[in-house]
Amino acid sequence: MNKNELRKKYMSQRGQLSTSELEKRSLEIANNLLKLEIWDHTYYHIFMSIPDKSEVNTEYILHILQGKDKSIVVSKSDFQSGAMTHLLLQENTVLKPSKYGIPEPISGIDIPPNLLDVIFVPLLAFDVYGNRVGYGKGFYDRFLANCKPEALFIGLSFYEPEDNIPNEPMDIPLHFCVTPQKIHSF
Repeated sequence: MNKNELRKKYMSQRGQLSTSELEKRSLEIANNLLKLEIWDHTYYHIFMSIPDKSEVNTEYILHILQGKDKSIVVSKSDFQSGAMTHLLLQENTVLKPSKYGIPEPISGIDIPPNLLDVIFVPLLAFDVYGNRVGYGKGFYDRFLANCKPEALFIGLSFYEPEDNIPNEPMDIPLHFCVTPQKIHSF
């Protein structure tokens, strides 16, 4: 399957999940994340879930990070330039849905990508090699390319991997992908 076919397949599958199944799988993913030895870092970047896209609910992971007193960073996307800015999530940070439904901070303290230690990456599908399929705009590939070499990229998926996803030179692979069933390491 090509990337567009994979996008359609997994968008359809996610759209068929009931709210209770989505929450159950999201909680299982968060619980599996606790098994990874990633909790001694400082800066954790997390995507804010888009409810209309039936994405993994990252609020469970946010609670874990807050409980461990970590510095949490969230993004704001500029669809004109294709760039993302990364802002520290604080107690007083106001999030507002963008015109694309992405909860984004209105303002905040800018954190450069080269300070980030762990990045939780949204995706629609991934393969046994750590390649991923996102929504196709390239935001995360451009962002991950600017992170420090030792940063960890962790995908979150409701589903197990495909055998092989076609990739291009600009695609950045994951180090891990966590599903409700297990942790995949690449």
